[in-house]
Amino acid sequence: LDMSATTPKETIKNSEVPKDAKVIALILESMGVQEYEPRVINQYLEFMYRYVADVLQDAKIYSEHANRDKIDLSDVTLAVQSRVNHSFTQPPPREILLELAEKKNSIALPCISQKLGVLLPREQYCLTAPNYQIDANGSGNVPVGAKRGREAISDMDTMQIEDEDTKPPEPA
Repeated sequence: LDMSATTPKETIKNSEVPKDAKVIALILESMGVQEYEPRVINQYLEFMYRYVADVLQDAKIYSEHANRDKIDLSDVTLAVQSRVNHSFTQPPPREILLELAEKKNSIALPCISQKLGVLLPREQYCLTAPNYQIDANGSGNVPVGAKRGREAISDMDTMQIEDEDTKPPEPA
C-alpha cells in the first residue's frame, strides 16, 4: 500500500488506496485537516479495526451469556456502551475546571533562587545522596540515621558490622 499522499484530496484520488482509507480521508477533510503524515491513515485504520474487533468479541460474549446463537443489535449496543464507559472519559465541565484553576492559581509560586547552576529540589526529594554509611572511626558500629554529619537517632541505635559482612564471597 503506497500512501505517499499527504492531503485528503490526494488520498481520495489514489486508486491504490482501500475504500476504508478513503473514508478516513473524507472524515479528516470534513474536520478541516488539510495535510497530514501519510501514516495517520494507517493508524486510524488500525485503531478502527481493533476497536470493531473488540466490540464484536464483547458482543459475542454477551450473546452467549444470553443463550443466543447469533449476535443481535442489543449485544452490540451493550458492547459499545461498555467500551465507551471504560475506554473514553469525558472531561469535567468547564465550570469545575475554572474553579480548580482559580484555586490552584491563588497560591503564589515559590521565589526563584538566586543561586547559580542547576536548581535542584530540596535534599529530601533528590536521589543524589549516597546510599551507604561510612564507619568513620573503624569501630564496626555505624549509627542508625547518621548521614552526612547528622547526629544518630540515639546512642543505642547502631548496626554492628562484622568483618564477615564486608569480605567478598570466596569463589566456589
